[in-house]
Amino acid sequence: MTVRTLLLFPLMATSAFAPCRQWHHIDTAMNSKNSERAHIERNLEEMMGNDWRLFRANLVAKEQAEASHQRKNDTPSSEPKDYGDEKLAHQGQLGELFAGAISSIFQKKNSSRVASGRRHSSDIFDGDAIGGLSDDDKIVTDDPFVSEAELPLLMKSKVKINKHRWAHEIPHVEPGCVLLANEKLGGVFHQTVVLIVQHDEKTGSIGIVINRPLEGDLQKVASQANCNLDLSLKMAFSKSPVSYGGPVLQEELSVIHGFGEVEGSTKLCPGVYVGGSEELMNEVRINRFDPHHALFVKGHAAWVPGQLSREIKKGVWYTAAVSSDLILRYAGAVVTEEDNAADLWSDILMCLGGKYAEISRAYAGRGDKRMP
Repeated sequence: MTVRTLLLFPLMATSAFAPCRQWHHIDTAMNSKNSERAHIERNLEEMMGNDWRLFRANLVAKEQAEASHQRKNDTPSSEPKDYGDEKLAHQGQLGELFAGAISSIFQKKNSSRVASGRRHSSDIFDGDAIGGLSDDDKIVTDDPFVSEAELPLLMKSKVKINKHRWAHEIPHVEPGCVLLANEKLGGVFHQTVVLIVQHDEKTGSIGIVINRPLEGDLQKVASQANCNLDLSLKMAFSKSPVSYGGPVLQEELSVIHGFGEVEGSTKLCPGVYVGGSEELMNEVRINRFDPHHALFVKGHAAWVPGQLSREIKKGVWYTAAVSSDLILRYAGAVVTEEDNAADLWSDILMCLGGKYAEISRAYAGRGDKRMP
């Protein structure tokens, strides 16, 4: 994999994904962000379920469930089908999901569309089973000002996903997504999970490997290798875990965490942040942040403009959105009995399901702890 370090370094120096040896700057009361407030905001975001990626994951899961149900219903029949009726039925299924639950509630139905076993005429105005609205899809809102367009968003979904453990394929690259190495990819990126930190078609892309934990803590790794790390940071985060991040600038260390968007950090996606080591160090000193929940990464991966897109088209990488707990697996995130704690690459593929689960079962085994 080719990299252009000289072009990358200016980008690194001005971004939030900068090494832990940061540029000194003058803090003012107007522009400094209170770390405690950042942590509270992050907790409130989680408590309120304000995660747009989780909402998208629910939509994807619902679409997959509906597609699976449709495939089961599309079994061959010995009786000839009328194409016109089949087309109308398909259109009706699409309309029932949203428009039927909204516009049909207070409309009078033609008696010819009432199923056999006719109920009492007054029952129809209760709103039950109108427009395809089932008991599982009840609209639960007391807001009299909600619009028709907003009602479908309030419908209960039959599909439930685990907010701590979810993953789905996405057709594009975005900050906070992960790249899963193709099972045939060798070298230092064999079975790696790469977190995308920056992506721009004009300036290129930056990512960090998050599933290659190194032996020992930060104090041990920093003392054995040539690392540009301030002594104060080394002392504060002496027990923090360290991961191989990629082949570029391995003497530099950056930090991934879930504490909050403190000063000097960048929010990659809800619950995942990169940078801000100076502020985190202050939080460690007052016992408000556990250093075991900060993952330091040595080096990173980089792609020149257009390179990553070409690699994805050739099948080198699988692109996915995953839960913050999967991303922060080695930064103190909760690990449950469902998780494959020793193999993040295989674990995410299993979460994706389908053909990816088959790949996971066929190629899993080596685990995360190995020399890159």
